[in-house]
Amino acid sequence: MTFHPQPQAGEARPWAFPAPERGTLDNGLTVLRCHRPGQQVVAVEIILEAPLDAEPAGLDGVATIMARALSEGTDKHSAEEFAAALERCGATLDAHADHPGVRVSLEVPASRLPKALALLAEALRAPAFADAEVDRLVRNRLDEIPHELANPQRRAAMQLSKELFPATLRMSRPRQGTAETVARIDSSAVRAFYEAHVRPAAATAVVVGDYTGTDLSAVLADTLGAWTGGSAERRPATPVTADDAGRVVIVDRPGAVQTQLLIGRVGPDRHDRVWPAQVLGTYCLGGTLTSRLDRVLREEKGYTYGVRAFGQVLRSTSPTSPEGATGASMLAISGSVDTPNTGPALEDLWTVLRTLAEGGLTDAERDVAVQNLVGVAPLKFEMAASVAGTLADQVEQQLPDDFQAEFYARMARTGTVEATSAVVSAFPLDRLVTVLVGDAAQIEGPVRALGIGEVTVVAN
Repeated sequence: MTFHPQPQAGEARPWAFPAPERGTLDNGLTVLRCHRPGQQVVAVEIILEAPLDAEPAGLDGVATIMARALSEGTDKHSAEEFAAALERCGATLDAHADHPGVRVSLEVPASRLPKALALLAEALRAPAFADAEVDRLVRNRLDEIPHELANPQRRAAMQLSKELFPATLRMSRPRQGTAETVARIDSSAVRAFYEAHVRPAAATAVVVGDYTGTDLSAVLADTLGAWTGGSAERRPATPVTADDAGRVVIVDRPGAVQTQLLIGRVGPDRHDRVWPAQVLGTYCLGGTLTSRLDRVLREEKGYTYGVRAFGQVLRSTSPTSPEGATGASMLAISGSVDTPNTGPALEDLWTVLRTLAEGGLTDAERDVAVQNLVGVAPLKFEMAASVAGTLADQVEQQLPDDFQAEFYARMARTGTVEATSAVVSAFPLDRLVTVLVGDAAQIEGPVRALGIGEVTVVAN
């Protein structure tokens, strides 16, 4: 029997995160473009400086409703006509609001890019914000809230934010608003928020893909360049303060067969020099199936299907900005365990953290993490959307255009001792707020016996 010759690996080629070209249109819109030959689906990200803490008092969620309403009709198209026009282009358009601002995302075949950009520009320039459409979006959002409250992961995240941040800080409240605040939103509130914060001078467009044969400069000038608006001053960022004194909050769900764990605190953002080492160390702790937390809680004890440790940037500002560095990230450990083993699982989790602090990471753990995080980066960024999303993150977080490329290089140079120090500092045993969503009658006693902090029970 003759077999086909076994394929052999080719010679490794150097790779670096693509560098964008930066420019500005006549209307003040900043543009980052990145030509990626072969990427026939072009990704466009629009970053609007409309942060959640700019929402008027009592109208939490108006940024989300505004973002969703951008594609629900314009001065030229009804909502149905706009959706049909997008479909004829083979394009998808999405928008969401988060603490740094509003993001509008477009993906379209390269051959239809001019038509899709014209529709995107139309949505940004002249959204209709029709009463009927805004009312429908408000009702949809109100329908979503009970489902979010019923979801243990979402409920834990809401409680952790409430515990960590003072009530005066927007980060303490749900990103998309509560039933009380969303119910107050109408088309006039949405339009007022739009007029106050959406303008080209306070926005950035990121375009990534293969635009061979397209005069992208001319297309941008004819579409997004026709969007007009006044000048904009950067909105000063409110300093992030948090209380991460060690304590436990149980959100009571009588009869729950599982307990949702969310353990977190506030840490540095991506401007801090410790960030690459922190990412590496956190990955070793709980970033994959072979991490320490999974190895103990999942493989050895069988308490859970998986536990993850992660760092998520909430808001980031450059240390050189007028208000100085006011950014923050959420450092957290998340997972679920069966109710009877909630106490033992937490005890073992604390043992993992204690052992890490005492003995440190191994060189083997560090090497695997570098290979998984740095070695697979070319695969992660094969698609134009992933490149565009990362560049948009850099814009939102006021990072230099070469940050991602430097980040991988710095992480590859990070040693085991440095990664250990970073992850131990990220998860100190006495500075972790633990939120448990589960049956308080079954888990309160065992959790109190652990002595990991004052225990409080709140209603669901």
